Amino acid sequence: MARDKISKRTVDAFQWQAPGPKQQFLWDTALRGFGVYALESGQKVYVVQFRRHGQSQRIKIGAHGPKTPEQARLEALKILGAVAAGEDPAGEKREAREARTVSAIADEFLKEHVEPFRKPKTALEYRRIVDSYIRPVLGRTLMRDLKRADIAALRASLKATPTTANRTLAVLSSMWSYASKIGDVVSGSNPIKGIERFRENARERYLTTEELIRLGDALRLAEGEGLPYEVDPTKSGSKHAPKPENRRIKVDPFAIGAIRILLLTGARLGEILGLQWSQVDWERGILFLPDSKTGKKPVFLGAAAQAVLADLPRIEGNPHVIAGAKSGEPRHDLAKPWAAVSRAAGLEGVRLHDLRHSFASVGAGASLGLPIIGKLLGHSQPQTTARYAHLAADPMKRAADTIGATIAAALDGKPAPQARPLRKGRGRK
Repeated sequence: MARDKISKRTVDAFQWQAPGPKQQFLWDTALRGFGVYALESGQKVYVVQFRRHGQSQRIKIGAHGPKTPEQARLEALKILGAVAAGEDPAGEKREAREARTVSAIADEFLKEHVEPFRKPKTALEYRRIVDSYIRPVLGRTLMRDLKRADIAALRASLKATPTTANRTLAVLSSMWSYASKIGDVVSGSNPIKGIERFRENARERYLTTEELIRLGDALRLAEGEGLPYEVDPTKSGSKHAPKPENRRIKVDPFAIGAIRILLLTGARLGEILGLQWSQVDWERGILFLPDSKTGKKPVFLGAAAQAVLADLPRIEGNPHVIAGAKSGEPRHDLAKPWAAVSRAAGLEGVRLHDLRHSFASVGAGASLGLPIIGKLLGHSQPQTTARYAHLAADPMKRAADTIGATIAAALDGKPAPQARPLRKGRGRK
């Protein structure tokens, strides 16, 4: 153990000597407890050593080179002063080493809290938000060191997309709540709370009667002679394209059927694309979905929706109502057929989800009552009895009939038809 006044000259001259311990120390003669140790590798590290509650403790200050002897001495003085004042700098250093970053908390949050308890689609959206917006900005920050200013800066960076900004803050707030439960941050100190969210311009697009008539015309054209299409004259092979009067393309009948069912039931896209024939209760006119956004759900069928289902062919070996091109699989999306149909109907910008809004708007316009419409749409209810909603099938069925008949009439450009008797599906077996 060597002693000398620690300076750049003495530290540069201090070298590890063999044989000897892994750490060989040079202690300062001017400041008790301040020292530097050398390793066989040649690295030298400044330390400060002291006694607290009768126990000897040592804290690393930093490596020689990046930190000068003068800087290390000043830091040693601060640490020794804190010890004299009754503080625990060694414990604070240990806590700092153990503190985890936002990125590390996010990994555990997604694996232990989101993926086991959220639907796969929701879990994917959480991961997308974390990886796209939270990690790049806050990933290296210690979770416990997050400040309101950090959150406000993140929100400001996403002001061009207010909905995304609000969803990102919601995910980050959920991460903080998880971190408080496992002890990484202090409970009740969530810096995201109180950060004002952006105003969202919710899209509530409802099809008018005139638009429904145009949509019905486009659907019949798509499944009949086909929709007209344009040819880009700048592309190679355009000169060999059919004559304008022959440029027609028919849309898959399953896609047409799916669009009609979406509009006539108010169901969500994923619910109809994933629908299987075994889930259709023909006698009661109900689709029993084993899983949806809100869990198990009945979808009540009016006569118009029943007729569409009954007219759809069944493909041998494929259990799905909306059969896909691959054997045994459902159709996975309606992007292309809906783009073609909506363009032909002059409904640019109308989303498939707007068909659900349109279903609800017709029901509201018929004064059927929001509780009835909510049940038809499968909105979650706080009442425990909501799980027995399918037992009230008669009023639900009448409401579905009323809405379906009105929409079907508009699609066909005719007065509302009489309810047709329920028919079992026909087609290829």
